[in-house]
Amino acid sequence: MLSDNSLLDFKLTEEPLVSCSVTPKLSCSLRWRQGKLWVSQAYGSRDIPLPALASEEWFRACLNRSRAKAVCIDPTLGNAAVTLWAKACKEAGKPLYVRIPSTSALPHKQNPLGWMAKRLCDQAATALLLVILSPLMLVLAGLIKLQDGGPIFYCQWRVGQRGKLFRIFKFRSMVVNAENLHYKLMADQRGLHKLQDDPRVTPLGKWIRKFSLDELPQLLNVWRGEMSLVGPRPWAIYDAVRIAPELRHRLNALPGMTGAWQVEARSTEVDLTTVNRRDLAYLKNWTVWQDLKFLLLTVPKVLLGSGAY
Repeated sequence: MLSDNSLLDFKLTEEPLVSCSVTPKLSCSLRWRQGKLWVSQAYGSRDIPLPALASEEWFRACLNRSRAKAVCIDPTLGNAAVTLWAKACKEAGKPLYVRIPSTSALPHKQNPLGWMAKRLCDQAATALLLVILSPLMLVLAGLIKLQDGGPIFYCQWRVGQRGKLFRIFKFRSMVVNAENLHYKLMADQRGLHKLQDDPRVTPLGKWIRKFSLDELPQLLNVWRGEMSLVGPRPWAIYDAVRIAPELRHRLNALPGMTGAWQVEARSTEVDLTTVNRRDLAYLKNWTVWQDLKFLLLTVPKVLLGSGAY
């Protein structure tokens, strides 16, 4: 329950407290624990429900004034709610974590020395790749800008290590404001939200996606420590919230630019459960040499454009 030392200086009024334009029927409970704000479904009378805020601006202002060091949110609240909190936390300068079960079956816990070597290689290889690939990246940036005058980069919320949300960088391969059409197109998608003939993809976008060139800016995410060169797929919020509860501990892992799914299955395998089980098998059997193998196998996949769209 919220106490006098509550994270947010919300004034409980009769007005709805979460933006009706985003989540008209959302209510959630707030709890203060260990310097974090825990956001979850409002169940029972013990919780103080937080209905919708009168405006997103006021909501963000309240979060900005709070004493929260971090926010932890229940993924069962759904994509719209998690995205709303992610945007607010970003503006308030507070990290947001998706609430997931802990696990010890992670490479950095099972093999700390090997993991340290991996992270050092990530930094060194990323710095070298950024230097080598910068001319190509500049050319691609110019072509995307000339195409329609829109943004060069596409940034999207993804779930990172320990469930921490971060913004992934990609070259924009779709029309401007493609996110607005996402749920209209993906309404019938039960697995990964991917379409082979997505009408939002531009002609240039089809080409850069075929050869995975749209993912080159993710090298910046690796450099910032948000990703690795090799690791499990970084889940978007709309996919992460649909992962089965018994598999959510997979979200503790550091995601990668390439990995088991990208090399062994890629876009031919879109079932969420199957992809997550593949990632868990990778984590269980992780070695530095396995990562090197996936890196080497990625090269011909990219050059041939196999399975990418």
